[in-house]
Amino acid sequence: MAKHHKPRCGSTGYSPRVRAKKETPSISNYAASEEAAALGFLCYKAGMTHVIAKDLTKDSPTHNLDINIPVTVLDCPPLTVIGFRAYVQGYLGIEVLTDVLAEKLDKDLARAMSIPKKPKTQENIKKIEDNKDDIVKIVLLVSTQPRKSGLGKKKPDVMELGIGGDAAAQLGYAKGMLGKEISVRDVFSDSDMVDAVAVTKGKGFQGPVKRWGIKVQKRKAKRAGHMRHVGSVGGWKPATLSWLTPMAGQMGYHNRVDFNKLIIRMGEKGEEINPKGGFVRYGMIKGEYVLVKGSVPGPRKRAIALRKAIRELGKIPSFTLDHISLASPQGA
Repeated sequence: MAKHHKPRCGSTGYSPRVRAKKETPSISNYAASEEAAALGFLCYKAGMTHVIAKDLTKDSPTHNLDINIPVTVLDCPPLTVIGFRAYVQGYLGIEVLTDVLAEKLDKDLARAMSIPKKPKTQENIKKIEDNKDDIVKIVLLVSTQPRKSGLGKKKPDVMELGIGGDAAAQLGYAKGMLGKEISVRDVFSDSDMVDAVAVTKGKGFQGPVKRWGIKVQKRKAKRAGHMRHVGSVGGWKPATLSWLTPMAGQMGYHNRVDFNKLIIRMGEKGEEINPKGGFVRYGMIKGEYVLVKGSVPGPRKRAIALRKAIRELGKIPSFTLDHISLASPQGA
């Protein structure tokens, strides 16, 4: 008779699996860059479709063949640089020196953060220049423009965006971009490898069977009503509960990074990618968009942060796009 045994599955490298503090993603690390320019972008997930492309990757099993590739469609309205922030080295790590906000800000930004009536722009810039020798890094403060997307919402998403180069170059770039817009084409181009940072789809509080994939116990355990719990949480000696024991808890809504996603195509007209009837539970894309090979974390309408790939990939796949499926998801 077969042994009734199944160890729990699921990586413990993500433990503790806690809820994300906020839905807008944040990026802590960027790829090294000597050019003073933005190193990431924030967009919205519209949905998925598929494309037919010719595989030009050398030594690939499908070289010179037409293949079907699933792609994620990202709506990328321009970002507004509402300010920048300077960091200095503190006792326990880097600390915020000050924030510089643009003098003219969109009224919708008040839905996401408190806006001072009279931003001390020039005073804060002078403070940064007086302490420029102590500055570790400078980041951009950017906000999305959801009114230019198919979301149908007004509240923008605000996040920090890294800048390449040294601190002096970062300061010059930040002052020049203050109050201006950043397009996705200013950061990425076709066939670039990017990392997708987002908050995954939330699944709420789940038991150990669904959360860790443990075996459901035999039917005789049904009398006590304990078929879907852990058979043993540990020994009597030592009487401790290991963090490796599969337990019930939060599942989904975690901060995750999906490495090395290929940008198959970037466009400026949403009509080129909109299916008949629009994307389900999203709508129509009005402006710039990005097609990313494969899937990215999160459901539709979620903010997805893209950054330049931080891990080098040995061979970058190459494709020639032949056809984009615009079939209606509603079956019309």
